[in-house]
Amino acid sequence: MAVATVPVNSVCACTLRSLRTSTKFVSQFLTKCSSFKLGFESLQLRTTLPSRKLVVRAARTESKGVSLGFRAPNFEIPEPLTGKVWKLEDFESHPALLVMFICNHCPFVKHLKKGIVKLANFYMKKGLAVVAISSNSVATHPQDGPQFMAEEAKLFKYPFPYLYDESQDVAQDFGAICTPEFLLFKKDGRRPFELVYHGQFDDSRPSNNVSVSGRDLSLAIDCVLSGQPVPSIQKPSVGCSIKWHPERKL
Repeated sequence: MAVATVPVNSVCACTLRSLRTSTKFVSQFLTKCSSFKLGFESLQLRTTLPSRKLVVRAARTESKGVSLGFRAPNFEIPEPLTGKVWKLEDFESHPALLVMFICNHCPFVKHLKKGIVKLANFYMKKGLAVVAISSNSVATHPQDGPQFMAEEAKLFKYPFPYLYDESQDVAQDFGAICTPEFLLFKKDGRRPFELVYHGQFDDSRPSNNVSVSGRDLSLAIDCVLSGQPVPSIQKPSVGCSIKWHPERKL
């Protein structure tokens, strides 16, 4: 019986080619696996990073430009919730008057809103008069318009009138430039209201983890109501700029 023989050199050549092919395949396979593993680890790294803390960002403006001793200007503006028109003379019988420039949308105002209501409720029982005014343009910020102001006053149970300064003349007369802005006036007999405090509510800001206390403003009110001088060193209030009408030139 004839037996087929294959040259040894041919066998070695075939085996060597097969081995090279296998080695190349294994090398490519390992490279792909390595790339896949690297990509997955990279994906894991990206997906397991801690999420960033939400930070409120808004254009920061500081209250300024109104000197202590400034006399409160007259005003005559409506309260959207009731329709009543309020004047400065409506507060003449009170020993002190707190004028606040606020609005609906400002994150700095939202942050203090409950604290403002709490402080107002406390000191209004002690004789302090309080009024809030919104002067923002509804052309640029319709959410600050009178209808929404009325809803806001009702929702947060404002104990003070929340007035709408449509012309923005009142804000300009008071020298207000931001929200919130706090101006505390004292009454000395028959003399006009005199500015004794123009500063912040307290050190709390959105996202700075300082609790709302109303410390700075309440200390000033305590001084006024007790007949003591208010410290002249006062930290400015920080907030959003008042949104002026596009056509208004300041």
